[in-house]
Amino acid sequence: MSAHDPSACSTCALGEAIREKTALFAGTCDCLVALVGNPNTGKSTVFNRLTGLRQHTGNWPGKTTELAEGVFSEGGRIFKIVDLPGTYSLEAADNDEQVTANFLKKAAPEVTVVVADATALERNLLLCLQVAALHPKVIVAVNLIDEAEGRGIAVDVAKLSAELGLPVVPMAARRGQGVADLRRKIAELSLAVPLRLAPGNGKLPDSEDLYRRAGGIVKACVTLREPPEPSFDWRAALDWLLTSRWTAFPVMGAVFALVLWITILGANVPSNLLYGALVEKLHPFLKVLAEGIGLPWWLSGVLVDGMYLAGAWVVCVMLPPMAIFFPLFTLLEDLGYLPRVAFNMDGLLSRAGAHGKQALTMAIGYGCNAAGVVAARIIESPRERLVAILTNNFALCNGRWPTLILLSTLFVAPMAPAGLGTVFAMGAVLAVAVLGVALSLAAAWILSRTLLKGEPCAFHLEIPPIRRPCLWQVLYTSLIDRTVFVLWRAVVFAFPAGALIWCVANISAGALPLAWWLSELLSPLGWLMGLNGVILLAYVVAIPANELVVPTILMLTVTLGGQAVPGGTLFDPGKAADLKGLLSGAGWTSLTAFSLMLFCLCHNPCSTTILTIYKETKSVRWAFWATAMPLATGLVLCTLFAALWRLFA
Repeated sequence: MSAHDPSACSTCALGEAIREKTALFAGTCDCLVALVGNPNTGKSTVFNRLTGLRQHTGNWPGKTTELAEGVFSEGGRIFKIVDLPGTYSLEAADNDEQVTANFLKKAAPEVTVVVADATALERNLLLCLQVAALHPKVIVAVNLIDEAEGRGIAVDVAKLSAELGLPVVPMAARRGQGVADLRRKIAELSLAVPLRLAPGNGKLPDSEDLYRRAGGIVKACVTLREPPEPSFDWRAALDWLLTSRWTAFPVMGAVFALVLWITILGANVPSNLLYGALVEKLHPFLKVLAEGIGLPWWLSGVLVDGMYLAGAWVVCVMLPPMAIFFPLFTLLEDLGYLPRVAFNMDGLLSRAGAHGKQALTMAIGYGCNAAGVVAARIIESPRERLVAILTNNFALCNGRWPTLILLSTLFVAPMAPAGLGTVFAMGAVLAVAVLGVALSLAAAWILSRTLLKGEPCAFHLEIPPIRRPCLWQVLYTSLIDRTVFVLWRAVVFAFPAGALIWCVANISAGALPLAWWLSELLSPLGWLMGLNGVILLAYVVAIPANELVVPTILMLTVTLGGQAVPGGTLFDPGKAADLKGLLSGAGWTSLTAFSLMLFCLCHNPCSTTILTIYKETKSVRWAFWATAMPLATGLVLCTLFAALWRLFA
């Protein structure tokens, strides 16, 4: 009888996949593995190659940072691997180093994998030697071995393993080279009896001694040869283009404009298709179904005309632009462009009294302001970290992009000459985004000279080389980790908001609905700002999520304008002209649209971001300032803009 091969058995493979999923979400595993390394060594690529799609983020005891964790199986055993923050040392100089050092000391992983850059091995060996001093079971994964060979760097892996006294696996993780070997080595080492004992007092050896040892190891194991001279070094030319004082900012503007142009141009068709499926077809079916099962009119209104339609409109408006914008943005990340943006912005941020790394937190804020607030942990200085947190709301989050794109399409594009509507719409959205950057710098300048006085601290940033992106990883990260996650969050918030909108639009006080009274109460302030009471009421209702602003405005406009079917439902926006006609019929002008674009940039953060600010600062005071500052800015700017418009129009 032949031996049973689990890998060839579909039943065993299915059972193993089920075990992996169960281990990931139930927290069970046969072995805990820690993954550490310097920044820009390809550590996250190694993690993604090991775990595939079987990963998520979670909070580990004794820390405040979310870590990516995933599972893989090898030899019939389940291994949980935790991707720790990139760090140069375990001497806890900043938050990332503290998280990594604390995890290695307290979580006690059975195996620790140190990812090292083959092109800069001497610098990377410091961390390897520090980790080896803490743990007896350490594997060194020498990554980017292909790039090293291209630069004429040859690493003697066998000799390196002998010098370190540790197993060494050569890898080119982006190509998948060495991944299977690393899996096998982890499985073997997890079962092996340690051949040496790591110091038990948790103290690290002297760094100077480790640097001297690292230098000696590199001399013994690494040889250099002159690489062939390329006919044209495209990476150097591209780096010059992206970071030169003459071309950096024009290129940044052009790249951002291109991303917005593709997003605006590409979102229209899928938005109409989604509307046709979710609103034109499914909504009437649900109404008939509700009547068929005998639901009271008010319950049908709350569930179908309120909750369902709010969620459906969020999907129609948000999903297409996010499904285009996020992959493009992730592509720029994977190429290594965002660190170059931080490098370019460092001078401006320093003059504003902020930290250079704030450029990265602003970039993350373009996806989600709450994530941008959390990302401020990368800034070592508490004062400058707080500046980054308080000003992050001026970065346009994902919930505001669809609003700006819709308004620019409806009101800006028709003002353009024939054939240039999309270009004008893109330019308007880009102008708002650039204004957000200017307001961030201005707010940082004011804060650093008033509430948060102090001197800027030193800023060091390692710029990774330009690399070809991993297409499948870009698609997974952008569509699954970002688009689906953000969309789900928006829909969850939309359901109760939709119910609330239906109630205020259908519960009467006297002869008029509550929404009419509330909008009338806000109308004087709305007129002063170039807006109206319905828009301000929508922003009050949409505090849970910015994604709710557009559906709330439309539902209230339709209901209060008497243009809805009974129950305060949405209308058919089929064509942009119809939608613009509806808003114009409700009293909207170009001033209303432009003021709303301005207020879309400058208003209070969503409730999730406010809560995140409170958790990060542990202060009600700073959460209040982070809420009041952009709101007050929006009130002042919109009022000034409306006054000037009325004066000169």
